[in-house]
Amino acid sequence: MLDLQKISTERRNPASAHIDELSTLDMVKIVNDEDKKVALAVEKILPEIAKAVDIITDRLSKDGRLFYLGAGTSGRLGILDASECPPTYGVEPELVQGVIAGGIPAIFKAQEGAEDNPELAKEDLAERGFGKGDVLVGIAASGRTPYVIGGLQYARNLGAATIALACSANAAIAEYADIALLPVTGAEVVTGSTRMKAGTAQKLVLNMLSTVTMIKLGKVYGNLMVDVKTSNAKLEERAKNIVMEATGCSREESIAALSEARGNAKLAIFIHLTRADFAAGQAALARADGHLAQALRQEGTV
Repeated sequence: MLDLQKISTERRNPASAHIDELSTLDMVKIVNDEDKKVALAVEKILPEIAKAVDIITDRLSKDGRLFYLGAGTSGRLGILDASECPPTYGVEPELVQGVIAGGIPAIFKAQEGAEDNPELAKEDLAERGFGKGDVLVGIAASGRTPYVIGGLQYARNLGAATIALACSANAAIAEYADIALLPVTGAEVVTGSTRMKAGTAQKLVLNMLSTVTMIKLGKVYGNLMVDVKTSNAKLEERAKNIVMEATGCSREESIAALSEARGNAKLAIFIHLTRADFAAGQAALARADGHLAQALRQEGTV
């Protein structure tokens, strides 16, 4: 029988023991005070997060893929992070994937019992062609979700890289991972409601994993998302501003460069700064593995 009291995210929080008797303002103050602890918990594991980023970057640079696996809130957070990568960094949807216990219906409505089936995770990963060159990040606030354990075991047996993300000390999923990311956020304001502090911590860590990986893969120039996909009016305008910020050019020059680059902001920046044509710019960026700063250095521009 599972003793939930041994899991820190399931314990009662003394700070909110009588929250139901307080004024609305005092209630939200307690929630806010607890939320302040989350970033500090994440700060304590920054070295481990950096190691995880290096593992992910290495695998992705060798044509591997990144998978997030979880149940409930943890699964939804993985899907959220994965779904933001294509428009922000111009990558294919298959590069970063979120997998949730219970499948697509579980994104919108809890699928009770799905998280208790470790075999289901193996089936879900196999269906996506998960292999030894990929990376699996298993996410579970409690650190003991059977679905996530099953997925990590499957990934490890294949020889894939494995990372565990949990918000409890001594998390069971850490045993099945090459590296464990354990921001211990403690008891929730509402006992066991891990969509709160634990979910916030998971979101912060996932932000770091994907963002810093994409920076290291050359998807960012300075702090500009130069591989943004211009798939709607807002993103088209953002691309124009990115080119202007990176080069100091006028709006008209930015539009002209983007037209020459067929909407590719990174290529438009290179074309404007070097006066190269489309083909030469593509070739230069390819030689630099997509890193704009490196390509510009090779051209003697910076």
